[in-house]
Amino acid sequence: MKKLTFALCFALSSFALSSTHAAEGQRVTLTGELIDTWCYTSEIMYALGTAHHKCAVWCAVGGIPVSIRTDDDQVYVILKVEEDDTSVANPRLVQIQTHQVTVNGDLYARDGVNYLIVDQVADDHGIVHVNHEDFGIQPF
Repeated sequence: MKKLTFALCFALSSFALSSTHAAEGQRVTLTGELIDTWCYTSEIMYALGTAHHKCAVWCAVGGIPVSIRTDDDQVYVILKVEEDDTSVANPRLVQIQTHQVTVNGDLYARDGVNYLIVDQVADDHGIVHVNHEDFGIQPF
């Protein structure tokens, strides 16, 4: 009976694996500001660039996903960047948090969420939203 149960489970899992496939990514080049998704989504602190830089770095180090927000207000959650194998508190993303960047990578969209695997940070313009006058220095 155990052998029959094992064989049946193995056959079902093999069928399930063979009938599913990974979605293919769409090659994209995107330009936008790196953001922390917690503050952006929750609107706890609405600020860009230098006014939000320190908080955005803390969020990234704490494991909050880093995303890129393009000029047309689309948000892409970055799952991986370049050759790094760290997706949480990624040192490369922490170093360029709140910078305006151009990236090349593969876009995967699922259930209304855009996911991005970045092959290359092609251009880094640094922090372009110098806006302490508009927002003050946050969170301090």
